[in-house]
Amino acid sequence: MYKHRSRPRQNNRYGRRNSGARRQGGFRIKSFDPSHVVRMSPVAEDEISEPIHAFSDFDISDNLKANISKRGYTKPTPIQDQAIPVILSGRDVVGVANTGTGKTAAFLVPLINKVINDKRLKVLIIAPTRELAVQIDKEFQSFARGLGIYSTVCIGGVSIHGQVQKLRRGSNFVIGTPGRLLDLENQKKLYFNQYSSIVLDEVDRMLDMGFIHDINEIISKLPRDRQSLFFSATLESKAKGVMGDFINNPVMISVKTTDTRANVYQDIIKLNGRNKADVLCELLDKEEVNKTLIFTRTKRGADSLHRNLSRVNFQVTVLHGNKSQNQRQKSLDQFRQNRVNILIATDVASRGIDIDDISHVINYDLPESYEAYIHRIGRTGRADKKGVALTFVG
Repeated sequence: MYKHRSRPRQNNRYGRRNSGARRQGGFRIKSFDPSHVVRMSPVAEDEISEPIHAFSDFDISDNLKANISKRGYTKPTPIQDQAIPVILSGRDVVGVANTGTGKTAAFLVPLINKVINDKRLKVLIIAPTRELAVQIDKEFQSFARGLGIYSTVCIGGVSIHGQVQKLRRGSNFVIGTPGRLLDLENQKKLYFNQYSSIVLDEVDRMLDMGFIHDINEIISKLPRDRQSLFFSATLESKAKGVMGDFINNPVMISVKTTDTRANVYQDIIKLNGRNKADVLCELLDKEEVNKTLIFTRTKRGADSLHRNLSRVNFQVTVLHGNKSQNQRQKSLDQFRQNRVNILIATDVASRGIDIDDISHVINYDLPESYEAYIHRIGRTGRADKKGVALTFVG
């Protein structure tokens, strides 16, 4: 249903190749060629014990259990199985797990139960991107339905006034990005010292995006008596530094296996002088390429590719940081609801896209680092489905 109509062949119309580091504006742009990673023999994933609980076993509200059941969840993932009981006990937690392993529910379920027991409690969840904040809120809405517990999403790209109004009415959960949260606190519309449970989610990405000073400022304003939850895919030195200031005597939970899951097939597409856009069109024409996320390095490159693929009748939308939040959300909704089957994105989307049925990730431009590569390809092969990750190399 998604395939395009016949089209003229495009010759060198979609921009130059990006096959390695190049200069732009006098600066050398870093890039990571994953060829040597893909060529490595597959590494067996570490053994992770099967969950010992069902969701029905947890000491949580029956109404919350009913909402979980309505989502079709019966058996928790390993990070959920280990983290939920510890968070319910009130301990601080450091959770390290691969992307797409259910970290969001691992902290939402016990925190919602905590607020059910005391509606005066407030929870602050800090995420690196607008998309991830919105996705966390969607998960919250499904778990908290009918429980009389409310949330406010505090992110940039949309009017701050609506967020202020919701905060005034009262929200048990505030979910936001660091910059907007600090804006609200500086305007005295939000007070960090009122929140007794704090979650830093995807900490490694927040630090990659330059939020370390914002995070440290927020931490300095939190109440001393709090429950702190710290979730990250990696624990680099910068993350450990933040962790030391944030967490008190935590329980360490790691269910991280290899950086990439075994159900993601990775391959390199060697261009060998061929026009990159023509190769892309040939790939997108294949029947098995069903729902595809294409990564570019720049916003301009994403827009250019979007125009040209639209011109030859592919069903495509685009997502990057120059789009308004409403435009970004519309693009995600179109892709999620299968109104288009191709999403072109910059790395702003490598965290926060939680869509289980992406069949292919295509790195049209090389990522800037190994970590960016891992986060990109982690958008496919989710929820135990098979996925394919392809990278163009000149």
